[in-house]
Amino acid sequence: MTLWQKIRSTYTKYFCKFFYGWQFAKFGKNSIILRGAKINNHNRIFIGSKVYIAEYSWLAADPITGNMNCKLVIGDGTSIGRFSHIYASSKIEIGQNVLMAEKVYISDNLHGYSNITLPIIHQQIVQTNEVKIADGVWLGENVCIIGATIGKNCVVGANSVVTKNIPDYCVAVGAPAKIIKRYNFETNAWQKTNENGDFI
Repeated sequence: MTLWQKIRSTYTKYFCKFFYGWQFAKFGKNSIILRGAKINNHNRIFIGSKVYIAEYSWLAADPITGNMNCKLVIGDGTSIGRFSHIYASSKIEIGQNVLMAEKVYISDNLHGYSNITLPIIHQQIVQTNEVKIADGVWLGENVCIIGATIGKNCVVGANSVVTKNIPDYCVAVGAPAKIIKRYNFETNAWQKTNENGDFI
């Protein structure tokens, strides 16, 4: 990290705290939040060290489904692209050194639509599974993750929608996302799979 980045990181930490009143549950050393970011319930958000949060991102940890232990955790070295939206109503945990492109959406909740007599905007928010993104994951542009776990060092292709768990060392693409490759430790190479992750 350059000297300018270190200065900007220190400035960000204290600017957030004293100007905006953002006193995070944790704000690690050398982390940076760029201009235009929106933060909801900063006191429930845990940011590790050397985290980069780009312009106009939106981070939220809001117990709208009733879980008063709601939190959003972002691990050391993670980079979040511009216009990304991460909204936890129970728990979202993002590991270390995760790389996110622009406009990534991550949520552990969704709008209810069970009552067909009411507009969806007036229906309750529904809790889904908690989200966990393991270390070393790469999320392409416009990826959506809703109520799913993504394993270590996975790649999720651009425009994919992830609603089911993806195991470690997989490449997944599509809407809904399906596994197309997995690392084969016997051959030490990425190998094509079926959508269940079985080698073909």
